[in-house]
Amino acid sequence: MFRRVFSLFPLLLCMAAVGGSARAQSEKTITIRMLDAKTGLPIESSSFLVQINHQKTVHPDWVQQSEDKTEKSQDEDNTGTPRNKKSKKTPPVEDKSVTLKLPADATAVLIHATYDSALRTYINCDAAKDKPAPVDHWYAVSDILATGVVAPNECGKSKATAKPGEFVFYVRQLNWMEQWKDE
Repeated sequence: MFRRVFSLFPLLLCMAAVGGSARAQSEKTITIRMLDAKTGLPIESSSFLVQINHQKTVHPDWVQQSEDKTEKSQDEDNTGTPRNKKSKKTPPVEDKSVTLKLPADATAVLIHATYDSALRTYINCDAAKDKPAPVDHWYAVSDILATGVVAPNECGKSKATAKPGEFVFYVRQLNWMEQWKDE
């Protein structure tokens, strides 16, 4: 009996390892970049509100805020020195991207972000011109993973590009009239 239990132990251990790695492989990982609609600069958020598959349930816990990263300036080489001596060194841009881990069954995603200690929600600029009120725009997870997606910027002229696995969207804060109606 004792021998039989110990012979099953390696089998159970292997099954647990395979099951754990299958679950990790089934997650879909997306990088989110949120940009200011007017300046095109990255913005930090108090939190992100994520919904999938046109469901109402919000999942802020799926987003992992990354540690502060700094990208080198476009005017400098790998050593941090200016490329040509006449150009001034532009300040580096802080990378404020976050990682989103979605379950395997996620086919569409909707992302909103908050500010002022999560008391207010940014206006997503892909819906800024929708009247009478902004409509939520859902994005296909398969498109984001395959080619990357940049949401339209209806609040400004700033443009960006996305790499495969990256979702870029533009936001703006509520104006005074929207804040007044919100309260």
